Amino acid sequence: MHAFEWTIGLMLGAMLLSALARRLGVPYPTFLALGGVGIAFLPDAPAWTLDPELALALFVAPVLLDAAFDTSMRDLRDNWVPVATLVLVAVGLTTAVVAVVAHWLLPSMPWAAAIALGAIVAPPDAAAATAVLRSVKLPYRVLKILEGESLLNDASALLIYRVAVSAALATSLSASHVVPALTAAIIGSLVAGYVLARISMLVTARISDVPTSIIMQFAGAFTVWIAAEKLGLSGILTIVVYAVTLARNVPAYTPARLRVPSYAVWETMVYLLNVMAFVLIGTQLRPIWAGLDDSVRWQYSVVAGAVLAAVIVTRIVWVMANNTVWRLLIFRFGLKPRRATISPPTQKGGILVAWCGMRGIVTLAAAFALPQGFPYRDLILLTAFGVVLGTLVLQGLTLRPLIAWLALDDGDPVAHEVGWARRAAFHAALEAIDGNTSAEAEMLRLEYRQMLDQSESNPDGLTSSELPADPVRRDAIRAARQKLFEMRESGEIGDDAFHRLEEEFDWAELSAAKS
Repeated sequence: MHAFEWTIGLMLGAMLLSALARRLGVPYPTFLALGGVGIAFLPDAPAWTLDPELALALFVAPVLLDAAFDTSMRDLRDNWVPVATLVLVAVGLTTAVVAVVAHWLLPSMPWAAAIALGAIVAPPDAAAATAVLRSVKLPYRVLKILEGESLLNDASALLIYRVAVSAALATSLSASHVVPALTAAIIGSLVAGYVLARISMLVTARISDVPTSIIMQFAGAFTVWIAAEKLGLSGILTIVVYAVTLARNVPAYTPARLRVPSYAVWETMVYLLNVMAFVLIGTQLRPIWAGLDDSVRWQYSVVAGAVLAAVIVTRIVWVMANNTVWRLLIFRFGLKPRRATISPPTQKGGILVAWCGMRGIVTLAAAFALPQGFPYRDLILLTAFGVVLGTLVLQGLTLRPLIAWLALDDGDPVAHEVGWARRAAFHAALEAIDGNTSAEAEMLRLEYRQMLDQSESNPDGLTSSELPADPVRRDAIRAARQKLFEMRESGEIGDDAFHRLEEEFDWAELSAAKS
């Protein structure tokens, strides 16, 4: 009962912190990290533990699948150069710098352990940044670069992490064994992700029940991760390929009544996993901190502070240097983006990308996943949490003011694409009912033609996404709902009839664009 009470209390506390974060316009993981610190020093806090091998599967697999499912492959291809430099060069450079700093401060720390620490803190969690970025008007290119980085940098960092952990625990490890193993793991992960997605689609296409469908989605994510790990593949790459394959195919046969609740559940679960990660890491820090004497605490704090500085400075130096080189190349050779809707790199955009280096759930999960007995495991856990906390507080709390100061705007290219696609879609809808003389078809033609006229009069796409009749429809639905409430209150209908009609009006309200 004590654990249950703590669970309820922590969930309520997390909701209050998240509400405060939304009110202040900062990423909610910032306040969750501060809450994790508070938990670590509460005298009666629960001493919960989690199997380290379960940490990555539990925290990373569903979060990564959710991010990968929403990734635009077209935009990823358009921005592959800046994304690749962040995923490969920035991660590798950060890992190396952190390893050197940690080994310099603690010469007794094995190089493999120092590299593992570097790999753990190297990948930024752009999900924390996009919580702010999506609420303000930003250049589309910057947003897509950050999203692409967050999707793939975990894979490169965790590949380094896995090699470093193996090296630290193994008696011998040579490049002649590591390189072929990594190559096989990468290729195998790409193939496995695609094949498992195809198998999943054969199963889920036959499911029409909402709870079963959602449970199968989560079971599929965990199964893919576990299978990849058992086969010695990269769980990150396998999940990414799996999710991208699903995203390109599943929407074609998934009805709205399955998709709408599914999206709501996934959003809730990603939030809940972030809460659990910070709570669990907080409960781990307390006994570690309490078991250290003052001199060791000071030494570990110095290491954590130095690693935090190294992480922030390395990203800024690399991003700004790379941004400057590309702007000079564009100026010198007249290079242009592949697509007119994608803006060229700018100095202000580079500043924003450089500052969006907040670490989050992947760093926490990777640190927690280190096996017991790993060299300097306690130091790595403390340092990882310090980097997460430091970046979320320093960068998370200043990100919105920085965006306001930079005043970035690219004219909203997505709106132009929306306008063009909306016109094409309504033309197709009108063609589909052409020749149908029923009263229903006439009503639809009138509504679609009005919407088409509105879209064509606003070719930039900056217009309402709702149908002309939607405001009237919403007013009618509100009146109908009120009548249902009155009839149930008076006893004219029972709850069974009420809830059945309530569901019908819910779907009608969803079709009216705005809630």
